[in-house]
Amino acid sequence: MQVTNVNDVRVYNLTCGQKAVPEWLNDDKRKKLKKEADMKQRIELIQGFEMPMLSSCIQMTRDGQYIFVTGAYKPRVRCYDVNELSLKFERCFDNECIQMKILSEDYSKVVFMHSNRYIEFHSQVGNYYTIRTPKQGRACDYRYSSCDLYCVGATNEIYRFNLEQGQYLEPLSSKSTGFNACEFNPEHELFACGSVEGHLECYDPRVRSLVGNIDCAVYANSNSGNSLPAVSCIKFKDALNIAVGTSTGQILMFDIRSNKPYFIKDHNYNLPIKRIDFHTLNDDYVLSIDKKICKIWNRHTGKNLTSIEPATPLNDMLNIPGSGLICLTNDSPKIFVYYIPTLGNAPKWCTFLDNITEELEEKPADTVYDDYKFLTLKELDTLGLSHLIGSDLLRAYMHGYFMDIRLYNQAKSVAEPFAFAEYRKQKLRAKIDLKREKSRVPLPIVPTVNKELAEKLLHDEGDFIVNKKKKQKAADTKESLTILKDSRFRSLFTNPDMQIDANHVSFKNIAPLVSRLSRQTTAEDESISNENDEDQDEEEQEDDDGNDLIDDMLTSDDDN
Repeated sequence: MQVTNVNDVRVYNLTCGQKAVPEWLNDDKRKKLKKEADMKQRIELIQGFEMPMLSSCIQMTRDGQYIFVTGAYKPRVRCYDVNELSLKFERCFDNECIQMKILSEDYSKVVFMHSNRYIEFHSQVGNYYTIRTPKQGRACDYRYSSCDLYCVGATNEIYRFNLEQGQYLEPLSSKSTGFNACEFNPEHELFACGSVEGHLECYDPRVRSLVGNIDCAVYANSNSGNSLPAVSCIKFKDALNIAVGTSTGQILMFDIRSNKPYFIKDHNYNLPIKRIDFHTLNDDYVLSIDKKICKIWNRHTGKNLTSIEPATPLNDMLNIPGSGLICLTNDSPKIFVYYIPTLGNAPKWCTFLDNITEELEEKPADTVYDDYKFLTLKELDTLGLSHLIGSDLLRAYMHGYFMDIRLYNQAKSVAEPFAFAEYRKQKLRAKIDLKREKSRVPLPIVPTVNKELAEKLLHDEGDFIVNKKKKQKAADTKESLTILKDSRFRSLFTNPDMQIDANHVSFKNIAPLVSRLSRQTTAEDESISNENDEDQDEEEQEDDDGNDLIDDMLTSDDDN
């Protein structure tokens, strides 16, 4: 589990750290992986909460017990039972799903809009009926009071299909060339549509006519040249407030009684807003996503509460009602699940999250397949394993093959038998270079002020080191050594005003005494230096013997 802290808000990534397992692994190997220690420390909130390649749309039933997810490839839909934390059923499609709408309280009635103008109606047993729209659809919504399904798309007409009669009704006409989004207000059933020209059009389904039109493109900043920003998504908060997302990354907050937005939020990525939602516990917080980021912000001030920025492009979002759990579909197999305690507690079907989130914090892992090694065809030829192509030992994947890591290590040791010898030579050479570096005596840095005194103290420091090796005590030398390092005497070697004047009368008066002490010190140094020369010769002899031994080992390895 990965934990981030943006704006002092903790965000728990429940998907991070889950080990990716290849699909071609058999059941026995999958069971063995579950027994590993690192797998036991992961949180898999819903078993199999993923798609083979990518996930597109996600919605939850109104009773809060089932989650529908569409994805590819092959196009399919999966229904998950949150009470059982597992997959309930899976159905495949013939075409990619653009949008879905859950008609009933549970999973029994669902509508899927596909990419080739088909609309499928599913019941508990499967595909119940299929119709086709005259033009390609982009969004749809359902009016519960009259059982009418409204569809918008690449046309100026809004198609109405009555599920009770099983036939199309007269469409609604508009001056716009097409629509990208639509939604019914759940309180007064006002039907709002977002056009490609950047207009928000509102229709009254009772009179089947346009009752309001707001030009949103005027208030959206466009960086795309002469083209106007289009409306990409819309979301009603209540009977009066509506959020409009544009193709240029702005979110306009409107009161439907006014044609001017009371706040404009910019994602600053110039990417179309894909989904907008209002948090159920705190009405002031808005959740919005584009292809790159998911932001949670205040609708009155625009201040960001926190943000989520995964590595893969985002497609859709589901905020579990009344909780801090967020699900994000994306262009990867795993469906991202995030838990934000600041937004709310965990849902009732996973209350254990409140207790274990802090216990399972760990650093993210960058491994993909820990037990397998990916090799290209060129690498297989280098290892001499190209003859294994087509066997069970290699699994073809994209531009290469997966191989068991143990087999790879054995093949590499056979193909490169002298790899250890080269490694050993490098280690020996590194030791020699390190020893030569240590043998170099660093030159001391002599200050410019009172240079002669500093050289005298440095000379005494060298004598102190020699005396220490000889287990002798030299208190006076130790005192002179501390003068250079003592902060109290720092100005003596840095301040030019502290320079010793050898021509001064006071200095000349003590000059005979200083010269006599210097002669005594020189005589003692000569006696000690003779002994040190003998010891230094012995140490150099030992170092030369060690270097000769390493050189002989390297030479013998080269001959072999």
